[in-house]
Order: sequence, then structure tokens, then C-alpha cells
Amino acid sequence: MNPCGRCKSFWPTLVVSRPNESSISQLVLGVRVNAPLRGLRVVEFEGLGPGPLVGRLLADMGAEVTLIRRPQSGAVANQFDAGDRDVLRHGKIGVALNLKQPSDVAKALDYVASSDALIEGNRPGVMERLGLGPAQCAARNPKLVYGRMTGWGQNGPLAQAAGHDLNYVALSGLLSLSAHRGERPIIPPTVLGDASGALGLAFGIVCALFDVRRTGQGRVVDAAIVDVMGMLGTIAMWVRASGHLDGPGPSVFYDSPFYDVYACADGRYISVAALEPQFYALLIKALGFNDVDLNAQNDESAWPALKSRFKETFASRPSAHWREVLEGTDACFAPVLSVSEAVNHPHNVAREIFRVDDGGTVTVNVAPRFLPLG
Repeated sequence: MNPCGRCKSFWPTLVVSRPNESSISQLVLGVRVNAPLRGLRVVEFEGLGPGPLVGRLLADMGAEVTLIRRPQSGAVANQFDAGDRDVLRHGKIGVALNLKQPSDVAKALDYVASSDALIEGNRPGVMERLGLGPAQCAARNPKLVYGRMTGWGQNGPLAQAAGHDLNYVALSGLLSLSAHRGERPIIPPTVLGDASGALGLAFGIVCALFDVRRTGQGRVVDAAIVDVMGMLGTIAMWVRASGHLDGPGPSVFYDSPFYDVYACADGRYISVAALEPQFYALLIKALGFNDVDLNAQNDESAWPALKSRFKETFASRPSAHWREVLEGTDACFAPVLSVSEAVNHPHNVAREIFRVDDGGTVTVNVAPRFLPLG
């Protein structure tokens, strides 16, 4: 999605009702606890993708989120509009304002004055031109945490350029890590960049709120997706520093036989990721490779031949066979599932990760979970 401000919102003229008390607390593993952000007031200015997701994340944690929407939606918003099934609206209070009208800008500032935090996802400079920039809002609410969701950030050569999730992940360097050698890199649409950026801004807002409580001074949180992606690549940078990623030599993550996705006889796919020696031993035993030297797991010269053997073996049986043999063991195995299959997987059902409404729309429950201490 594009948080740069050219496109309009998903939100149609429907106004979502205020969440009731039952939605303010969570039923987690049979224990009802108060949501941690209960009492927090947030004003969200409509946007696409990551901005609305930030509001949804905070609302799921108990915050009261008021969404200031445009009277009409744009082309991209209409393309993806799900009406009253739009999961990004969940738990928000909708208010329609035309921010090109001074009277409605004044109303928006009234919401700002009574809020703890603000979320906006426009291109840099747009909110300032509307009279709703950090300085204008600080005049009404000096303790405000002003959250800015963009792809490229508030400054830099690309700050005013349009972009989408895929572009931000590409510039961070992490898209290149998704491809096997010589293959085209690909990531799940809107997940790695948009969703990670949203989580980064939500984290930043909560951090800033603690600082406001300490100092009494508001903050601007500049959450650029490309910045957040770079930060989330910290573990990848750690691996890269050891020479096992993004280098000329063989990589455990691309070239080894024990960390990959394999096709099965029925055309389905399974994943194995047995990095540790004890888990690798279990995988080798389950595959019946009794002649393989377990102490040579990291012998890179032996990887090509063993990987070919893995491919042939997994391709000889349907995925259901490998699930029966490997799922739930310490061989570090999981089937590659479609979303509808993931919804019905026993582990995900037990964890209550997903919800399906009467119309078949899949939504996701709040995470992480909060339990009483002790």
C-alpha cells in the first residue's frame, strides 16, 4: 500500500460505532484481562495500508481511536474497499471532515487537543499545508505524540517520491535476501514493509508516550518504512557479518539442504529449517538417510549432492505423508499452507489466531497477548 498521501482512503461514508466494554478487554487463553492501552485517546487521519494498521493495532490494545476520514474515497481505496468487513476499521470511531475547509480543520484540531497521540500517513508537508502539522498541533496540545507514517521518511532525496511496500523493502537491501541465487526475489504483498512499518510506528508511539509522561513534552515520531525495515534486518546483518549471508560463498539459508522449501509428489510444498545439529539429526533419521555423516552437516562441498537427494526424496511422496512423519517433531518442519488452510490448522485454531465472520471474511486476533503476572 502507499502511505505517501496521493491516494485516498478505504473508508466509505459508513461510520463505525464506538467499541463497547466487551471489546476493551481481551479473553486470552481463558483469562480476561484489561487491554493495556485502555484510556489512551488517538486521532487518526485517514490513509492507506500501514497508517490504518497502526490505528487498528492500538485499538486492539484498548485505545480509543477516532478516524478523521475524507467525505469521498479515491480510486485505489475503492478498488480494495471491503465495506463494513474492512478489518482496518475495526474498533475505530469514524468522523467525516473536509480538511480543505477551515471550519473542518478547526474541528480536527479540537480532536487533536483532546488526544494523546496522532497518526498520519501523508507525504511530507501535506499536514503542514492543511494547518495540521506538528507545530500547529503542538499549539493546541503540547503533550501530543505526533506519529508520522511514510515510506521514505520526512527527509532525504526520496522523501517526496511515491512508493509502495515492495519499493521500500527493495531499498532496504532485504528484498535481495529473499531470492535464491539467480532467481527473482519476491515477498508476500504488503506484509514485510507495510505491516512492519505499522508495527514500528505503534512501538514508537508507545515509547514516546512514556517519555511524555516523564517530561511533559510532546514528540514527533518519524516512522519511515525503509528505516524500520533496516532495523528489522538486524539479525540478518548479524548473520551477514559472519559471511553466511549476502556473500560469494555458500549460504546456509540458500544452499544447504536442511534449510529450504521442497516440492512434494502432489505439487504441494513443505519447509524444513533444521539448523541445529540435534534437529538436523532427527531430520536425517526421519528421511531414512542412514549413510549420511551427521558430523558433516556444515561441509559445504557435500551440500549440492545432498540437496538433490532431499529434493528427490520429498518429491517421491505427497505432502500429507511428510506431515505425518515430521509435523510436531523437532525436525523443524512446517507445511506451506494457503491462508484458508492456515485458518483451520489445529495449532492456529488452538491459539485462536484467526476469526472468520458469517460472510467468510478472515480477520486476525490481537497479538501479543497479555496475561496476569503470577
